[in-house]
Amino acid sequence: MKALLALVLVLTGCSDGGGAGNAVGASADLESAAIARGLVRDPDAMRLAGLYARDTDRVCVRPRSGNTARIGVFVDYGDGITCSAAGSVRQEGETLHLSLGPGGGCAFEARFDGAAIRFPGTVPAECASLCAKRASLSGLEVSLLSESDAEAAALRDAGGRRLCGV
Repeated sequence: MKALLALVLVLTGCSDGGGAGNAVGASADLESAAIARGLVRDPDAMRLAGLYARDTDRVCVRPRSGNTARIGVFVDYGDGITCSAAGSVRQEGETLHLSLGPGGGCAFEARFDGAAIRFPGTVPAECASLCAKRASLSGLEVSLLSESDAEAAALRDAGGRRLCGV
């Protein structure tokens, strides 16, 4: 009986009586603690600029004035199966709004988690003009390789065109 009473007292002591409404505050506190310890990236401090890569795929991002940045994309599967595009990107948290190609005709949203950029599985038909043969920008996924602005500016496509350069 004393053991049961002790258990009830311990369990009662663990509850602050806040109920379900306190779960939101606890969740925010947990997220803040994880960000402070470096376990989770701070969504408000995610820096997009840099050079991203995966195998032969490359993406460069360089800041511009205002809310947009310059972006360049190069996909190379060999044998002339490539995509090459430059344009602008605007970041809103984890969502990237891209406009690629002449006149920004290839426009879509991508995802950014602070370490990787993920293009959607399907991109608009207007993006096909940026690619040769069977290549596509669909499903492109690249990880941060360098935060160096100089390395991002140096990215070139197969024709030697600087995608994020001046």
